[in-house]
Amino acid sequence: MKIERMISKKTLCCIVAASLILGVTTSKQVVFASDLKTTSNIQTTSGSSIENLSEYSVTGFSNGNQGGGVIDETSPNYKKVTNATELAAALNKKSPAKVIEIANDIDLGWNEIPSSVKGSPFSEANTPLTHPILKKTGVSKLYIKNLNGLTIYSKNGAKLKHVGIILDNSQNIVIRNIQFDELWEWDESTKGDFDRNDWDYVTVQTCKNVWIDHCTFGKSYDGIVDSKKGTTGLTISWSKFLPADMTSGGFYAAMFDEMEKNPSSYPMYNFIKSQGLSKEDIMKVEAPQKKTHLIGSTEFASDNANLQVTLHHNYYKDSQDRMPRLRGGNAHVYNVVMDSTGAYEASKLIPSSVTTALTKSGYHFGLSSNGALSTEGGAVLVEKSQILGVQNPLRNNQKDPKKANYTGKIKAVDTIYKYGDVSYRGDSDTKDSLLQPNPVVPALSFSWNGFANLPYDYKMDDPSTLINRLTGVNGAGAGIIKLSSKEWLQTTY
Repeated sequence: MKIERMISKKTLCCIVAASLILGVTTSKQVVFASDLKTTSNIQTTSGSSIENLSEYSVTGFSNGNQGGGVIDETSPNYKKVTNATELAAALNKKSPAKVIEIANDIDLGWNEIPSSVKGSPFSEANTPLTHPILKKTGVSKLYIKNLNGLTIYSKNGAKLKHVGIILDNSQNIVIRNIQFDELWEWDESTKGDFDRNDWDYVTVQTCKNVWIDHCTFGKSYDGIVDSKKGTTGLTISWSKFLPADMTSGGFYAAMFDEMEKNPSSYPMYNFIKSQGLSKEDIMKVEAPQKKTHLIGSTEFASDNANLQVTLHHNYYKDSQDRMPRLRGGNAHVYNVVMDSTGAYEASKLIPSSVTTALTKSGYHFGLSSNGALSTEGGAVLVEKSQILGVQNPLRNNQKDPKKANYTGKIKAVDTIYKYGDVSYRGDSDTKDSLLQPNPVVPALSFSWNGFANLPYDYKMDDPSTLINRLTGVNGAGAGIIKLSSKEWLQTTY
């Protein structure tokens, strides 16, 4: 792994100094967070106050989304659920629910839910093959279909496990303050390509106006939040995307403990160990999330042009790829941290000789290192973000650089990039920029598809403050801030 475009220290200093001034070309207003006045004062679980509650308002392409509205808990349109049966009832097509509160952690695996709800809105997902816990619990799909106006939230950051949610043909949907976890297993079936189990935490298809906010996502087998079939108005904000938790006795460790008992039953795992890697080495290499956001699942689909997604104030810890990966349409990324420093260190655990042996044996074991990707004419703008430990921070083709129709438009503005001993802050279209997209050079000139300027207002933090902002007491993820029911149900403050 190496940086191919190097610049002198003198040139780098000049670029960094010049890049401190941000120019944004848009007819809408861009406001810096430091310029905002206090609009509300609430307490977090740690006792700190939130000075600017307005920064948690919905923005981006989902701007204007009101979800199910602000409804009193005594209303018949408000459903508090504690188990799979109550959740299924609340999502029944005859249910009046506009707000669903997830009151506590719920296990939703196919073998964990009662037989009485083994039907719409639940269905069985692909059967687990290797993970000892998932083989017992099963995995479910939860369909949310044909709805207009629904908020699903938790006051306390409750966790949903062993389930993937499919949002289908719906609009004005809000999901806030929920954790998603335990949807991964070791992949012997496709030799580490993770191409059998279609397990995503959230799939959004044929939808309009979806807001996913203050959620936390653990490692999954496939994607985390994917969007397809012409979905417009998707915003994902203030959320954390985490690698596997390597704690002894936990879900991730249980998979490796199982393989250690009988490694001959797991040929790929056994082969990797035979190359000299320890169990701990393999766990570290496998821990980073492989895929994150696929926007547009089908090459050159006619509705890819309609795709819209905004990603802001998200913390991606050791994601290997797709932050996002766009096919057509438009993606706006601002104030995110793509922190793959842990994955970068883990990649050093695999000697080149082992990589060669794995390849010859047909096994896929290693780490990708991509940040944001734009393909097939898509437009991705990355603003005031941090990209750390990523070999390819921006890519504009992931198929065939010789075929122009597979190339997309992508640009970074005032973004901090660090990889190994190289540091840079600036724009991607500056001469000798380390953020220049690859592999197609020169990059396509950036422009939005279908409009000249972004159709919404937004505010941005200085990128140098982002790690503290997103990992601090008032930062990203579920269970981080404490709001009243009314405040969680509001989408603007």
